[in-house]
Amino acid sequence: MSRPKKEKVRQAVRKRYGEIAKAGTAGCGCAPSSCCASGKNPAPEDISLRLGYSSDDVSSVPEGANMGLGCGNPQAIASLQPGETVLDLGSGGGFDCFLAARAVGESGHVIGVDMTPEMMSKARENAVKAGVGNVEFRLGEIENLPVADNSVHVIISNCVINLSPDKAKVYKEAFRVLKKGGRLAISDIVATAPLPEEVKRDLALYAACVAGAAQVDELESMLKQAGFTSIRVTPKDESRELIREWAPGRSIEDFIVSANVEAVKP
Repeated sequence: MSRPKKEKVRQAVRKRYGEIAKAGTAGCGCAPSSCCASGKNPAPEDISLRLGYSSDDVSSVPEGANMGLGCGNPQAIASLQPGETVLDLGSGGGFDCFLAARAVGESGHVIGVDMTPEMMSKARENAVKAGVGNVEFRLGEIENLPVADNSVHVIISNCVINLSPDKAKVYKEAFRVLKKGGRLAISDIVATAPLPEEVKRDLALYAACVAGAAQVDELESMLKQAGFTSIRVTPKDESRELIREWAPGRSIEDFIVSANVEAVKP
């Protein structure tokens, strides 16, 4: 992808998620606003329950942190331990950060990185409101992480890396900041078949976690080239039902699916 095209994608993504932050909710999950099936948009809490979060997860975070923007539950595969340092790529309103903060305890630390100023402000307000002291939020792009080398035990992310126009660089950056033995625990959208050209050219669908999805073999290759081992990409076919609702009538569920992405820095 050319540099002008990459910047155009970033601008579209930043605009969309800035608007979501101002509104306080995605309204209909990852779907572009033009693709909402009806006026009855599901609540963020309902979306999260469908994605595998527990009622306790949903009720334990500050009000406004959960915006219904995920496509899975990275907490379920992260196996977070007390005292660990966790990095969330594309932290949004802080939902997964606050859950991670609870898991790692006061001796642990959680860093959320997001490129959208409106999301950053919202997440910081949520942290202050909830009195959570082991979380911090940093403004930055996931392709150029504002995080020191070899400083993180675990990287989580929820339906964000597919939005990047330079995914290979994201994984190289992830490798850089992880400690030896550090691990990835990511939920993301992957392509199970080549996407139609009209879908790939649709910026609204790119910003809605659809058009930027990489195929599983591409993703595995990027992880391997970045230096990761113990790579495991696990597509979840049951997610197609939810994905169908993102763009009714466009059959995007025939091409993409949610997946767990796991890997280790040796």
